[in-house]
Amino acid sequence: MGAIELALAMLLAVLVSGYLVRALPVSLPLPIVQILLGVVIAGGLHHGVQLEPEVFFLLFLPPLLFLDGWRIPKDGLLRDKGAILQMALGLVVFTVVGAGYLIHWMIPAMPLAVSFALAAIVSPTDPVAVSSIASRAPVPKRMMHILEGESLLNDASGLVCFQFAVVAALTGTFSLGSATLALLWVSVAGFACGVVFTLAIASMQQSLTRRFGQEDGSPILVNLLTPFGAYLLAGYAHASGILAAVAAGITMSYVELSGRSMAKTRLERAAVWHTIQFALNGIMFVLLGEQLPRILKGATATIQQSGHGNPWWLLVYAGAITLGLGVLRFVWVWLSLRVYVVLRRRAGDPLRNTGWRVVLATTLAGVRGAITLAGILTLPLLLPDGRSFPARDLAIFLAAAVIVLSLVAASLWMPPLLRGLRASSDLDVHEEEHRVRAAAAIAAIEAVRKVRGQFEHHAPDAEGGVWAHAASRVIAIYQQRMRERDPAGTGADQLRKADEVERKLRLAAIEGERHYILEQARRRRIPDETSERLLHDLDLVESLYR
Repeated sequence: MGAIELALAMLLAVLVSGYLVRALPVSLPLPIVQILLGVVIAGGLHHGVQLEPEVFFLLFLPPLLFLDGWRIPKDGLLRDKGAILQMALGLVVFTVVGAGYLIHWMIPAMPLAVSFALAAIVSPTDPVAVSSIASRAPVPKRMMHILEGESLLNDASGLVCFQFAVVAALTGTFSLGSATLALLWVSVAGFACGVVFTLAIASMQQSLTRRFGQEDGSPILVNLLTPFGAYLLAGYAHASGILAAVAAGITMSYVELSGRSMAKTRLERAAVWHTIQFALNGIMFVLLGEQLPRILKGATATIQQSGHGNPWWLLVYAGAITLGLGVLRFVWVWLSLRVYVVLRRRAGDPLRNTGWRVVLATTLAGVRGAITLAGILTLPLLLPDGRSFPARDLAIFLAAAVIVLSLVAASLWMPPLLRGLRASSDLDVHEEEHRVRAAAAIAAIEAVRKVRGQFEHHAPDAEGGVWAHAASRVIAIYQQRMRERDPAGTGADQLRKADEVERKLRLAAIEGERHYILEQARRRRIPDETSERLLHDLDLVESLYR
């Protein structure tokens, strides 16, 4: 099977996995289904896929980290920065040291530097996997913000620690002072590269657009290339491309606040990025499944060097590492949340004491996913002297096993723990939305009146009535929205029910319009260009209500 056929087979497996996970009678996390499909693909190959670590790192990590930085809620990130930094930085170091020594103690055949590398790469968590698992019992908003912020920062900190551990394994030396200075440089310079590159690209694109215009797809293509450019620029500066990609995503979220992007571009770009994220995450897990038989063979050979000939010891090691990670995370979460509550109370934020369910759910939410998998697959194949990298296959197998076990544990126990658990901030979400909608409606009415006055002043007398009538209709829509959002009349619950009923009726009306247009197009009663334009407009309106 050639490279093109293999790539198509993996994309097909990702597509099939989305249907299988819904069709199977047993509820399985999507990544596990994708790994199993990868094993099936491996059975049909005459030779395995030879991964090039640097190429793999470049293709998969920048866009995923860019998305993490872009989509993280900035208000929650800034408000809970204390708890997030404790989880994202302190917990990573705590995990690397504790789990690193645990792994080396259990498996003496794995060098200490490689053990630290494995511990570092299993320290980042995956909020996408947590969101998927917790969809049956939604995570409280504030807790989810902390988990998302933790994942954003521990991706970078865990991968930086991983890179230092790999360098120590390659060179056989490690200096804490040199590592600290190098870490400071790669962190600051990497973050600066991401910010500067993104701002420069956004400014250049806006300047060229104002002067020459642009093709419809060019903003999306520029957006797709931004994380790769930031990553490569940081590499040339000998800084962290990981932090550069994260910083580029954060900066892009602030660039978007300028409001210069067209609504059509934002809709299409969101769909493109959603597809890319689904494909990249899926391909990584399918690729792991394809590599798994060969990795298992190499891992078995490694544990035999430790005096354990039975391959079932692999499961023992994987279970012990997963349990050890869980214990370390539980201890850190319990202590850090206690400290955080005390500090926030002193700052005037009346937080309640966190119950055992919150602590345990936060512990189980430490699900490993795409970043762990992408990082561990980039372990070098050879040492500088030409020998094979020590315990490489065993490290990859154990990382994959930790991913699977953490997914299974979270999928089994998180929904019962989260059921009925609500944070006080959740109760204010709808009220805040109502307030903003009402204020935005007032601004919309003022904008309509201003435009009407400008055009009535310059328009012929015959058109004055047209402008007045049209403006009255638009203003009436926003005045109705303001009355509906007034909580004094009916109450928030009834307003939400009314909104839901109106949404269903509008969707039904849109579907009726679409059915008529399609019927007329099939009978050749309207031109294709007209039908396409009308259907596109309906799709845009429908997207608002869905």
